[in-house]
Amino acid sequence: MYPTGALIVNLRPNTFSPSRHLTVCIKPFRDSSGANIYLEKTGELRLLVQDGASEAGRVQCFGLQQGGLFVEATPQQDISRRTTGFQYELMSRHSSPDLHALSAPCRPCSDTEVLLAVCTSDFVVRGSIQDVDHVPEQQESIIRLKVNRLHRQKSRVFQPAPEGSGPWQGRVTTLLECGVRPGPGDFLFTGHVHFGEAQLGCAPRFSDFQRMYRDAKEQGLNPCEISTE
Repeated sequence: MYPTGALIVNLRPNTFSPSRHLTVCIKPFRDSSGANIYLEKTGELRLLVQDGASEAGRVQCFGLQQGGLFVEATPQQDISRRTTGFQYELMSRHSSPDLHALSAPCRPCSDTEVLLAVCTSDFVVRGSIQDVDHVPEQQESIIRLKVNRLHRQKSRVFQPAPEGSGPWQGRVTTLLECGVRPGPGDFLFTGHVHFGEAQLGCAPRFSDFQRMYRDAKEQGLNPCEISTE
């Protein structure tokens, strides 16, 4: 008989932090199957990941105070082995705006948001878009970048070209609904790395960033220093 039943998973940080300030994000493994995953609080369930759904690898986020995870085995017609698995991250609300949780995730960043992103992002690079692959089943777009200048990266998102010469290369992801297309021009790309993938945050044209930074510096409002050459 195929296993039945369910279990509750309560996620907690390993350091003290008020739960109202924390966001949980989960990402099911691509081959995860055999169970539905719900958000549960006081007996009420909200479906997060449906077994067999086409968007099974999509990131889902919620506030830690909203409840725990309720993982329930789904009825099966055979006894073949199925495994349900997912990754999760706990993070401060202050670092969550890039996690597809905004009400308007594709809108351009304001000047203030760009300047803060330059100081707090996992990667900051100047470059251009080489190509874009749209992946409808994952509701995301994969953007391949040519990097002219690497300002900062916390993991090896961007690496030298395989032939050892020329600009660095790398790829980032964003929501499919943002409709990103390849085109000319230099941009300042910022973002964070989640679940091993670089996710695009603010990405103004480099000339616009130069103006923002110059204006903020003249007013003494730039939150950190970065080269604008």
